[in-house]
Amino acid sequence: MIVSRTLENTLVGIVGSGAMGAGLVEVAARAGYQVVLKSRSAQAAEAARSKLASRLGRDVEKGKLDAAAAGEILSRVRVTTCTADLAMCDLVIESVVEDLAVKKAVLAELDEVVQPDAIIATNTSTLPIVDLAMATKRPDRVCGIHFFNPAPAMPLVEVARPLTASEDTIATAIRFAETCGKQPIVVEDRAGFIVNALLFPYLNSAVKMLERGTGSMASIDAAMRGGCNFPMGPFELLDLVGLDTSVAILDALYDEFREPSYAAAPMLRRLVSAGRLGRKTGSGFHTY
Repeated sequence: MIVSRTLENTLVGIVGSGAMGAGLVEVAARAGYQVVLKSRSAQAAEAARSKLASRLGRDVEKGKLDAAAAGEILSRVRVTTCTADLAMCDLVIESVVEDLAVKKAVLAELDEVVQPDAIIATNTSTLPIVDLAMATKRPDRVCGIHFFNPAPAMPLVEVARPLTASEDTIATAIRFAETCGKQPIVVEDRAGFIVNALLFPYLNSAVKMLERGTGSMASIDAAMRGGCNFPMGPFELLDLVGLDTSVAILDALYDEFREPSYAAAPMLRRLVSAGRLGRKTGSGFHTY
């Protein structure tokens, strides 16, 4: 169990090699954990490890890290395309596409592979964790460990407690976040938890405001940066999150609460239909 073992003897598995999965690998490896990254393709897994090597190299160049330490961090990371290679993990965090059926299939597969006392966690920000937990034979050992993007930079982690999770599972998740240098908060298993339940109605309202012609996109972004001291405007943030991800989050919030503020703005859906998903595709509200 993570709370009683040393970091270097604790094995953490990460499923998914996208931006969030790669970020989780970096956070855990920098904290001292041994990490196994599982991806669907060897190319994607190796690309994630290469990006980590590049980030560590930049830290060495800037004097934030010495070369030996960077080498040690990278040596803690193994990559694989085989779920069986996660068998000895003490904690596995899935960070695959935000789709309930896909995540349930991933957790069910992990449940068959990892040791009985291992914790299986999800990085979902909106989906019902109790449904994911019940896809396994260990619902008491399943919880949410929601990091924010980019995971290495963002300090907050929402530890989401489904009805089925044991106190030991939640305590272990909190300890993991703390040893990664993060600030964990415990939240109940409700769509959006705290941050997204507050954030996405605001982002959605900005799109609706643009649709009404209250102000230009540049004006609305500037207003929230200059008037509220936000680091970026709503359209800049939507592009960073991904417009498809944003729609998925809003849909999950609306499905649970049925509040009008959670109904995704038509413009948001049209951009997704056009394949303009934000930074990851080179264009969304802004062009990159």
